[in-house]
Amino acid sequence: MRALLVEDDEVLGGAMAKALGTAGFRVRHVTSGAAALAAVRESEPDVVLLDMGLPDRDGIGVCRGIREVSRVPILAVTGRGAVEARVSGLRNGADDYIVKPFLVEELLARIDAVLRRTRGLGVAPAVVAGDVEIDLARRAVTVAGAEIGLARKEFDLLAALARREGAVVARDELLDEVWGTTDSSARRTLEAHVALVRSKLGRPEVIVTARGVGYRLGK
Repeated sequence: MRALLVEDDEVLGGAMAKALGTAGFRVRHVTSGAAALAAVRESEPDVVLLDMGLPDRDGIGVCRGIREVSRVPILAVTGRGAVEARVSGLRNGADDYIVKPFLVEELLARIDAVLRRTRGLGVAPAVVAGDVEIDLARRAVTVAGAEIGLARKEFDLLAALARREGAVVARDELLDEVWGTTDSSARRTLEAHVALVRSKLGRPEVIVTARGVGYRLGK
């Protein structure tokens, strides 16, 4: 699924883009209202996350402009005290809103709810490998129907493989995505987490080693 993220704060936007990517979205990040309108006209996304405090134009106007050309679900992102912006956003085409600061889990839950209400879709499909089911939206893993508790980095590692659905993911790519580094000294950390996930799942075949390259999700 494609998400258009409209956020001029580079730090917050980067964190949101990473979270959305982990949840299975292909993210396009723009930093202005003009770019948002152009992006929607160019290629309609599945959902828009719209910051209501943009530098070049009022978020309400952007929301209204999107509604003139598209019925794409819009999640308005507002400041804690911006009650009027939230109400105006809803009256001018937004489907829901989320208030800064927020947790990733709340962001994904609200996107999921908006998509279900507007299109009958969820944030991302569960990825299945044998009797292991990886729910990217809920950040939950079940084995033969029983939920398994994974630590944050353990789930992030499994999710990174699940989103590629069987393609080999290089070690450096996994290190960069999950730990934010490509330092060779961190490879032992990666290997340790692979071993932990295999052990907790009780299904060592779920993470397959591609010798000299990286890992992939088994079937």
